[in-house]
Amino acid sequence: MANKILLFGVILSGVLIMASCDKNNTTPSEPIDSGNDPNFKIVAHSDNGFSSFNRKVVVFGIDIYAGTAIEDAKLLHASNVLAQYLDNDEDGIVDNPLVMDKMLENKAFMVMWKNENELNIAPPNGREGQDLGNDETHPNFVSNGKIGEFDATLEEVLHLINNAGHSYAYPQAFGQNIGSDLANAMDLARGGRFITIPAAYPTDAWFTYDDETCDYESCQTIEYLYWALTSILGAQENRINEIDNEWKLNTRQKVEETDLAIFSLLTNPLYKMPTVLPDGTYRH
Repeated sequence: MANKILLFGVILSGVLIMASCDKNNTTPSEPIDSGNDPNFKIVAHSDNGFSSFNRKVVVFGIDIYAGTAIEDAKLLHASNVLAQYLDNDEDGIVDNPLVMDKMLENKAFMVMWKNENELNIAPPNGREGQDLGNDETHPNFVSNGKIGEFDATLEEVLHLINNAGHSYAYPQAFGQNIGSDLANAMDLARGGRFITIPAAYPTDAWFTYDDETCDYESCQTIEYLYWALTSILGAQENRINEIDNEWKLNTRQKVEETDLAIFSLLTNPLYKMPTVLPDGTYRH
């Protein structure tokens, strides 16, 4: 699977991560046709820096912007997945208020695009975001038994939460830097501390991502966190033939038995990590 992360407004292979300031110059949002979703409304907006995205959904204060060609069903799907990751027991209350607070401080956002040129945007300084493509969003993946085209919503939404939330809320545990618990676990998973991509990973490594545009701290750590958590949640259980060039522990059992460090970190109740894979239907 191609990594797509953008840090501080620099696009690397297609994903987006930006930092941002405030939205004091926005105008009130107006409802537009939202289909029949019981929880979320699609609204028009005029937020600074997002003029090419004609509508959005707000989930627990987090904006998800959509371009004109984005299907409403896919925008609402992403909204439901975000809600389920943040409120995993679906009781209407965010599971980890500290992570939520950090996301709001960072004015986290997502943008959904149809063509990559739509990512040529300039949000206000201080906003941190992630992108998701219309054609990589597959709402039926989980309901189809986690077979067929993978739903990248499960990845990109999690990247946003980890980047804008966990890494700020728990820097010693999830900091994107050498020496954090996450980075130390990743060093074990890669068979060594490789600041740059090695010519070949050790044969006993189980995280072997080799995109040279993916740096050690802001990219490799977040990719590793994604692979480990979604494998624990069951998203990768039928995909080993697709992903083993990057990640070999595609089930909860494999992570628990082999990657003791990351399993212990992600199942520590202190961090209130999701325990149920989102299916795109937030039931609160």
